[in-house]
Order: sequence, then structure tokens, then C-alpha cells
Amino acid sequence: MLKNKSKYIFPILLLLGILSVTTAQNTPTSNKDINIKVSLDSAYIEMGRVTPLHIEIVGSLSETGGILLPDTLWRDVEIAGQNEPEITDLGNGRKELKQDIILQAFDSGLYTLPPVLYVQDDQVYESNRPALKVVPTDIDSLSTINDYYDAQEPDSHFFDFLPDFITDYGLWIILAVLLILISVYIYFKWIREGRIPLMPAKKPIPPYELAMSRLDYLKGEKLCERGEEKEFYTRLVDILRSYMDARFGINAMEMTSSQILSALKENETTKLPEKYISQILEVADFVKFAKVRPLPEDNIASFKSAVQFVEDTRPVENLTDSENEMTAKEVKTNNNNQ
Repeated sequence: MLKNKSKYIFPILLLLGILSVTTAQNTPTSNKDINIKVSLDSAYIEMGRVTPLHIEIVGSLSETGGILLPDTLWRDVEIAGQNEPEITDLGNGRKELKQDIILQAFDSGLYTLPPVLYVQDDQVYESNRPALKVVPTDIDSLSTINDYYDAQEPDSHFFDFLPDFITDYGLWIILAVLLILISVYIYFKWIREGRIPLMPAKKPIPPYELAMSRLDYLKGEKLCERGEEKEFYTRLVDILRSYMDARFGINAMEMTSSQILSALKENETTKLPEKYISQILEVADFVKFAKVRPLPEDNIASFKSAVQFVEDTRPVENLTDSENEMTAKEVKTNNNNQ
């Protein structure tokens, strides 16, 4: 009976072995696939000193994994800093991660540090728990222990009372103010007085050309034909006054009619053509002050006299050779007639 049962034992054990191997292959990777280990440079440190905690993780690490660190590892053992992690590829899908954590303690005692945690794919891996002994610092009983300094008053400066924007941008503000002051000085010193023109100066129009142009424009307006004789004579006299001021330096705009005639008689160039101005001023005074309406012939004669006065006093340098000869002959003829 025993022999009959023993012949079934081996097939059953073989079947169980196959099932166990299959189950092990289908089982997800266990926590032992990633190994995490921590160590200290020294298990003893003095109060206030620091020591590095070396973290070494080896296994199938992925980018989703990470180390979990609290602010303090154990009561008075604090994390003073940490270095950047270094990752090394070991091949076959395995990597090595190393990182140093700087520990510091200010209270003596023996501390068993909690494990460092590494989380990956919803799994948490724990490290070993090293012990750290913090020993008190030796104090020489003969040395003098000084108390804390009293609160010190900082040195005061005048810019401490200025707003923040002035202290932050004070240099730029000073430069901007200097530029404004320099610009204002240049404007009033040179530009306003015409020493540095903002625009290129236009070539001045000679008095003769300006007067003839204004006379042509006045003629084209036909003021007398519209019954505006007062306006006509006012503008005609103003054109001649401006011409005499620009051409001979006679301040005719501020003179009366008699003063203008006296000034023209004293000038050798205007001594002969003065008669034309005399006729124009006489009619103009009647029109403006006596409200007399001159005849059309008088208006035409006044306009021709104005043109003749400008032509007779035209600068010699602006004339051609033939025009100079004609002007000289006219002056000689007028002298002979007189």
C-alpha cells in the first residue's frame, strides 16, 4: 500500500515546483529590486558641527522616482543643506543614484536617524537607520565668557530718508535732470538767438524782389475795383514802408508821411525818386483820414508811382550790364531836366 502511494509523490512534487516557478515569474518586482543605503562619515560630532549623510540607491530607477526628506531627521538633528544628486548608468536597465545630505545638531545626545524614503511607481523603499551621537563642546572654565552685545545703532546717512525709487534710480534721475538743464541752456543761449538754427536758414529774398512780388499780388486782388480804396492804399503804403526799411534802413514803419519824405531827401539814392512817394502818401492820407474816394486814374497813377520808385531804387549789383547802362542814362537825363 505504501509502495503504491510513493509512486505518486514524485509527480506531485514536480508539478508543485513548476507552479512555484511560474508564479515567481509572474509576480511583480518586489522591493528588493531597488536597494537604498545611507551612511555617515562619522558617528560622533560636536554640537553645532555638520556631517554629511551619504545616500546610495541602486536598482531599476526611473525618472518618476524621488527621495523624500523632512525638514528635520530626528528632533534636534536638522538638514543644513543638500548636494545635487548624481545618477550613473550601470547598464542592463540599472542605475545608481548618490546624494549627500548635510546634517547639523545643536543639542547633545544619541539619535537614531529615521530611514530615508525613496518613492517610485507607488512603492516606498526604506533605507537603514544609522545612529548619530552628538557630544557637547568642551568649554574652558578659566576662559572669560562674554555676554551678547547690546543692540547697536547703525550709522545713519542722508539717503536713508529718501524714497526707495530715488535710491534705486538716483543716478539715472541725476543724468536726466542734467540733460534737461543742458538742453534748456543750449536753447536759450544759442538756438533762441539763432546761433544754432533748428532748421536750415532760408535764403533771404532781396528787398527789390519781395516788394515787386507783393505789388503784383496787390494788383491781382483788384481792391479798387471792389470799392476798397482805403484797404488798397493802406497795403500799398505798407509795402513801400517795408521796402524802404529793408533797402535803405529807414524806419518808415514808425514814421509819419513828412518824416518819410525828409528821410528820402537826405539819401542820395532816393533823392530823385522821392517825388513818387510824395504823390502816393498825399493821396493815401486823403483816403485814410479825409475819407476821400480817389478817381480810378489816381489809383492807377499811385500804383505806377510805387512800381517806379522800387524800380528806380533797385540795387545796381542786381542789374545786368545793359540794365546798368540804361539806369545811368535815366539818372543823367533826370539831372539835365532839373
